[in-house]
Amino acid sequence: MIENIRKRDGRIVAFEPVKITLAIQKSFLAVGEKNADLASKISSDVLEIIENKFKRSIPDVEDVQDIVEETLIKNGCTRAARAYILYRQERTDVRETKKLLRVDRDELKLSVNAIRVLERRYLLKDAQGKITETPAGMFRRVARAIASIDQRYGEDTKRTEEGFYRIMSNLEFLPNSPTLMNAGTELGQLSACFVLPVEDSLRDIFTALTNMALIHQSGGGTGFSFSRLRPAGDMVRSTMGVASGPVSFMGIFDKATEVIKQGGKRRGANMGILRVDHPDIVEFITSKENEGSLENFNISVGITDHFMEAVKKDKDYDLINPRNGERAGKLRAKQVFDLIVTMAWRSGDPGLIFLDEINRRHPVSHTGIIESTNPCGEIPLLPFESCNLGSINLSRMIKNGEINWEKLSEITRLGVHFLDNVIDANRSPLEKTENISRNNRKIGLGVMGFAEMLAIMQIPYDSDEGIRTAENVMKFIREESLKESEELGKRRGSFANFKGSLWEKDHHHMRNATVNTVAPTGTISMIADTSSGIEPIFALSFARNVMGTQLLEVNPVFRRVAKDRGLYSTDIMIDIARTGTLKDIAKIPTDLKRLFVTSLDIEPQWHVRMQAAFQKHVDNAVAKTVNMPACATMDDIREIYMMAHKLKCKGITVYRYGSKKRQVLVLDGFRKEEEGLVADPEYCGEAGGMECAL
Repeated sequence: MIENIRKRDGRIVAFEPVKITLAIQKSFLAVGEKNADLASKISSDVLEIIENKFKRSIPDVEDVQDIVEETLIKNGCTRAARAYILYRQERTDVRETKKLLRVDRDELKLSVNAIRVLERRYLLKDAQGKITETPAGMFRRVARAIASIDQRYGEDTKRTEEGFYRIMSNLEFLPNSPTLMNAGTELGQLSACFVLPVEDSLRDIFTALTNMALIHQSGGGTGFSFSRLRPAGDMVRSTMGVASGPVSFMGIFDKATEVIKQGGKRRGANMGILRVDHPDIVEFITSKENEGSLENFNISVGITDHFMEAVKKDKDYDLINPRNGERAGKLRAKQVFDLIVTMAWRSGDPGLIFLDEINRRHPVSHTGIIESTNPCGEIPLLPFESCNLGSINLSRMIKNGEINWEKLSEITRLGVHFLDNVIDANRSPLEKTENISRNNRKIGLGVMGFAEMLAIMQIPYDSDEGIRTAENVMKFIREESLKESEELGKRRGSFANFKGSLWEKDHHHMRNATVNTVAPTGTISMIADTSSGIEPIFALSFARNVMGTQLLEVNPVFRRVAKDRGLYSTDIMIDIARTGTLKDIAKIPTDLKRLFVTSLDIEPQWHVRMQAAFQKHVDNAVAKTVNMPACATMDDIREIYMMAHKLKCKGITVYRYGSKKRQVLVLDGFRKEEEGLVADPEYCGEAGGMECAL
């Protein structure tokens, strides 16, 4: 009787025959065959061969797998044998890549790309650049640092640490990148998002520039409203000269961002906003007409309800000089709106930020007016405010094809607790930011993996059932978030500006002024190996450039379903990788094409409806890109912008595929002789293939 087996790393472990049986059964299931009797017979044959061949020696894992392959083929189970060989080759590729990336064997739950991202950006390194922690060690470092805050409130830090570690290591919840990078380190800057004021004086402008540099260096992103700056050509009384205007100063901020790498790990990211009634609005709208201009900025026009009414009625509207509040001319609203649409069609910029809707729903409006958001638009913030973000991986909240509400409740409450602790653990680079952030204690608990959750539940993204599911999930998360914030408020005290806030009317306590958001998730969705934010899956299969090699990457949910249906093969996945979609793949059944619809397959209106569904139950905002095919028209974009305002979104962004030369997912050479989608290493499966710095 064989008692031991030799692992690939040389370790001798107990031989478990049941693993062989399970592997053979999975091979049959992978090709849609459920012949339990035949699988059992082959398993018995394999065990008999192993017993005879290794009477006086210990078999290696590879020896056993070779015997399984040979036995399947001898029994005429060619399809099951092919599935087994394919899986074995996949695991070999993963192991070899992980070995190349110097990853220990205890990190096998992470994808190759997740490990690569962690190595490049997140894992701690020594002075020589050598990695000094594993991914498990990173999660432990973060969990311990954030849970230690409980001690201040007389709570059980050890229990909290284990809870935080569990939900991160299981990839059920992940905080924003600066928290993963900096928690438990000397730097200690944990916030993703900051908004900085830009006042109308040279001293204030360059103070904002300095503050931006400090924030970028520490790992954060910045948002600015340039609406307070006087227009180009306006008088500067102190010098009797003329002002250069907001757009020229934005160029200085852009150049400064170019030379500052965020903490040495992330490129700088900014949001630039200008009110639609600023005299320089036309120059702002066209500021990114030439690709490469303001490359480190997303730009959005600050839209008012008054302007939108003027667009609908085709009327003029007034421009206001921010220096003195006086009328500085007028423009035809429809022409300005059409110019915004034209530029968005050409380059993806500008987006729209609906300022009135944001301030109507701002819980602490008594403390000030919001003029700007963070770089991706999901967090509207007061001047000097920051926000800490985290996302629940919805693809892991499913049990037996249904939402596991009990688990979702637990993860939500732990997520709120985690993010509230982050506020106290954070070391901000600016004193003003630290003060206002602790007075309002805004957090943004969001989601990722929504598209994969729908696919697991067999619900098409672009369907009424998909919209209902979005509303139900986010409503539940919001209710549980508020319950946890209220309980924290009872134990620890409400946020300082609670009195006079919208919460005071219906609640006796509230720890956080805001609790929810939907972020694009960027690299944390790569770590979690799931779809980004609430975006549809952009490409089901594509090639990724990793260390000079193109690795075929297949969406994990689609891969699992394809195997269960006996449809998975490398050849089919390569066919899909030519466009990323199933639309023209003859071998794929109609029901799977309907279920696994991708971003560019979806009619644009469904993108906006989905964003609005989440926004109903989010007190911050929702980051969502309306991805459109290259053939989309300006009328399509015009309709989307009008629809977003009507459905009370807080902002809207579109991206027409191919409207920028530089994309991180492009139609290019695939395996040399063929065309296909090829992604940069930093591609995180979102937003028209554009890289998300956060």
